[in-house]
Amino acid sequence: MLKIQKLRVKIEGKEILKGIDLEIDEGEVLALMGPNGSGKSSLANTLIGNSKFEVESGEIMFVGKKINGLKPDERAKLGILMSFQYPVAISGVTVREMLLASLRGRGLTVSALELKKQIAEEGERLHIEGHLLTRSINEGFSGGEKKKLEILQMRILKPKLLILDEVDSGLDIDALALIAKNVDEMAKTGMSVLVITHYQRLLRYLVPDRVVVMKNGVVVDRGGKEIVDKLEKQGYKSYE
Repeated sequence: MLKIQKLRVKIEGKEILKGIDLEIDEGEVLALMGPNGSGKSSLANTLIGNSKFEVESGEIMFVGKKINGLKPDERAKLGILMSFQYPVAISGVTVREMLLASLRGRGLTVSALELKKQIAEEGERLHIEGHLLTRSINEGFSGGEKKKLEILQMRILKPKLLILDEVDSGLDIDALALIAKNVDEMAKTGMSVLVITHYQRLLRYLVPDRVVVMKNGVVVDRGGKEIVDKLEKQGYKSYE
């Protein structure tokens, strides 16, 4: 699904990713962990095509296609979706309008009425109050509601690869468990998931198939869930 080889990335002239190799298979949940400043979110932004992150060398392959030079909307059409740590409000645009444009941008024939019904059903599943879904995106939403709205978008857009950038930030246990359950359900349908987190809490609910640890722009460890257990006991000091 996703294959990254020898990826080097800089921002404002400073190298932040220093030769990353990473693969995610179809339907696989991969946890990317590491302390603050290790390069995890920088990798996520590079994958979605954020122009601030300049690829110096290396290759990003997605569904068999090299995407290094593709714009964010072109990557989105291929099936990459990112749930942001701090989702922004978009004044004047409702979630239905945004999703309608996204789906039709893929060349799909979508009924606005049917989409409205689907949004209501998914909102109920995620315990999002109905009146919030008629507002401009994220306006007046709490942090948890914003994260739930991101997952609602996932359930409707059905990406091939979902990137969760510290989705556990600011969530209570109930919201965290609900979001993890929905992501796990989608992974079982073949969606690949890259979960970026500092902490072990989320991974108790969304159990990863593999774990990769980054520090200072490089991968310092790879393995299974035993790495999460190791970090819980020793923290990141074991990689100093």
